[in-house]
Amino acid sequence: MMPYRVIIADDHPHARQAILELLEEDSQFTIVGQAKNGHEAIQLCEEYLPDILLIDIQMPYLDGLEATKIIKEKFPFIKVIILSVSDNVGDLFTAIQYGAQGYLLKNMDPDDWLQYLRSIVDGSCDAIRDLAGKLLYQFRERDLQNTPAISSLTPREKEILLLVSEGLTNKQIAEDLFISENTVKNHIKNLLEKLGLENRVQLASYAVKYITK
Repeated sequence: MMPYRVIIADDHPHARQAILELLEEDSQFTIVGQAKNGHEAIQLCEEYLPDILLIDIQMPYLDGLEATKIIKEKFPFIKVIILSVSDNVGDLFTAIQYGAQGYLLKNMDPDDWLQYLRSIVDGSCDAIRDLAGKLLYQFRERDLQNTPAISSLTPREKEILLLVSEGLTNKQIAEDLFISENTVKNHIKNLLEKLGLENRVQLASYAVKYITK
């Protein structure tokens, strides 16, 4: 069987190298190109017509989400998988809406990475479902074991937390609550510090676990 042809798109050279080294250990995959931004990713897809595109969300000039939308419109057969450490839960849903087949957390176990990629290209629904569960667990449970009780939050913080869990941006939250975008940013910064969390994904996970029940 011919190996699956892969393009890696990430603006960080160390990240691309780490992915390259991981995939080179598996004979099922071969890297045919590397891109530093969304524009380069589109050009390489046009040139090589790969089986898989691994693309980071946050990149200069054209980000991974917009690049995904363009690539899937032009080449629907290319399987696009988002690489993410994004702190915006809405990005993940947007990626799926734009046609991405899935997403991978950059800090996932390497074995899970390879299993997930194989399941995507092979169409193994059971494997994908199993790994999706692992991903969801990481989003919802990681670093949440020792977070403070919900009673420590103010009513306004709870409002903002709920809106974050719905995938709203800072601008949308500001419009919804009739406050400034900077005020929203300050509230989110305070929430992260108060709860001992790192990003919006974990804030949304906290809301799902402790508020939206």
